[in-house]
Amino acid sequence: MRGSERVIVVRMRITVIGASGLIGTKVVERLKDQGNEVVASSRSTGVDVLTGAGLADALEAADALIDVTNSPSFEAGPVMEFFSTSATNLVDAARHAGVGHYVALSIVGVDGLLDSGYFRAKVAQERIITESGIPYSIVRATQFAEFTDAITESMTVEGEIHVPDALIQPIPADQVASAVARAAASKPLNGIVNVGGPHKITFAQMARDALARKGDNATTIVIDREARYFGAALGTSSLVTPD
Repeated sequence: MRGSERVIVVRMRITVIGASGLIGTKVVERLKDQGNEVVASSRSTGVDVLTGAGLADALEAADALIDVTNSPSFEAGPVMEFFSTSATNLVDAARHAGVGHYVALSIVGVDGLLDSGYFRAKVAQERIITESGIPYSIVRATQFAEFTDAITESMTVEGEIHVPDALIQPIPADQVASAVARAAASKPLNGIVNVGGPHKITFAQMARDALARKGDNATTIVIDREARYFGAALGTSSLVTPD
């Protein structure tokens, strides 16, 4: 620092909704490490996005809102109800509180996977946010690396792993949280940013890696054109970031 030059650190008041989840807890840590005032909100703190309870208090004087909520059910009807209702309630509360930036976590390629009830619900959530008039940033991430073992297990059919002929790009949850926190500390994009893991691999490779971590070299992996991902048929690059 020379002469009278001074470094100005802008500290923000940021409300994280869904703060008790995998990404939420990490986002809260990062924001606090940056010196921000963080309101960590979830059902355990009395904030309910479906009824609206506690939202006004949680968003009071907030500069930004981070929405990393997720539905407890992935079935088409309940998940649509969750994301439509929660986004509507959050938008209403944020507008009333004068929040200047709505940051939401979504999924890379989500708008191209509309045969899945879960993905349709995420698109509905995005639409409510983008049409709200509140400045926003949507962070679309590829699948979390921490979930690849569970995804592999879910694709078991009669003792074999049936995977789609497609690519996946696992990203560590830490990196997703960093991207979300970075978006909240920046000016609203009024658009979408895609973030993905360091490597694009096939579902078959993901399954081989998952089985290897369990010491399983015997289970057969089948590339199956009928295999689905959360109910969605996949193209080769449906779930990876654009080149």
